Amino acid sequence: MKIGIDTFACDGGKSAVGAYILQLLKRIPPSGAQYELFGWEYDRFSYAEAAPELEFIPKCSIDGRTANAIWHFVKYPAFAESRGWRACFFPAAHKRLPHRSPCPSIGVVHDMGAWRRSPRTREHLGPVMRVSIFNSLRSLDRVIAVSNWVKQELMRLTGIKENRIEVIPNGIDMKEFYPRPRNDESVVLIQPFSFRRPYVLYASKLDHPAKNHVRLIEAFRIFKERTKYPHRLVLAGADSRRSEVIKDAAAASPYKKDIFFTGYFPTTSLPELYSGADIVVIPSMHEGFGMGALEAMASGVPVACARAASLPETAEHAALYFDPLNADDMADRMVSLTTNRELYRESRAAGIERARLFSWDACAERTFALIQETAGG
Repeated sequence: MKIGIDTFACDGGKSAVGAYILQLLKRIPPSGAQYELFGWEYDRFSYAEAAPELEFIPKCSIDGRTANAIWHFVKYPAFAESRGWRACFFPAAHKRLPHRSPCPSIGVVHDMGAWRRSPRTREHLGPVMRVSIFNSLRSLDRVIAVSNWVKQELMRLTGIKENRIEVIPNGIDMKEFYPRPRNDESVVLIQPFSFRRPYVLYASKLDHPAKNHVRLIEAFRIFKERTKYPHRLVLAGADSRRSEVIKDAAAASPYKKDIFFTGYFPTTSLPELYSGADIVVIPSMHEGFGMGALEAMASGVPVACARAASLPETAEHAALYFDPLNADDMADRMVSLTTNRELYRESRAAGIERARLFSWDACAERTFALIQETAGG
């Protein structure tokens, strides 16, 4: 039984969706099914370490999201048929899908937040997918949502029936993210970076206004004025839509010398970055799954996050919540976690316990079982 896996829109394993597919590829079960990867030629070796035994088939020689979307519509059906697949798996179904598939199809939807905002926030999909994505999602035989929030958004926006959507949360590798011993060193060295402690961390691409960095910068000002603490604000993530607005807000802050932008930050170094933080703040209003909250909790770092989208579902009772539209409310939670040591310890312990409920092994087991069930295996 042959099954295809579409790696287009997985960013060579360097994004959140990329990390997701890498974790699954490491855990393909020994079921007798033969999996084949297909994607960009330049991604040929991106997944080799995670799945060295899988064949990678380079397709779509013309670069660009529009050309790739057209390839999925025009070329994919004949390609899939020629491979004789019993099913095809689309790990980034919210970003790239064919209009139809000659074999049963399973897609993962990580986020529908772009559809809650203005059309400008959907530019990353390209013109073809912006027009066709809902019909393409409806053509899937089975849909995996990474949270109940995403499931509800899918049902509301696309009309997909509830019985066709399976909620399978992401996992966390607690061999990588775990509470590290704290020492007295004032600097965390993560080549090529040097972070002076203590610092408040937000790890997310610089996407305005979706990730809500500007209000966090304002909340950081309020926090500094109220506490007089030496904390710095570390914003770890690559530039994305309207990132200049975020950088302008930081430059205008009276505490601009305490705000540090890392640019793209390698995922392999994230565990050290989290473990060195004093607290993690997640102000985003549209997270499909609260991966940043989960990584912080597993690292033993207290979390303050927006009461919005999937974040309460992921962190549950283990985080402090604020109104993401209110910088004063956000600052209040930051002040509470840094001044109340008993609350700090309770939040830390609750976060570690909460993180233990999420497992990549469980995620992969349920995902591959659904794929093979759909394939008729």
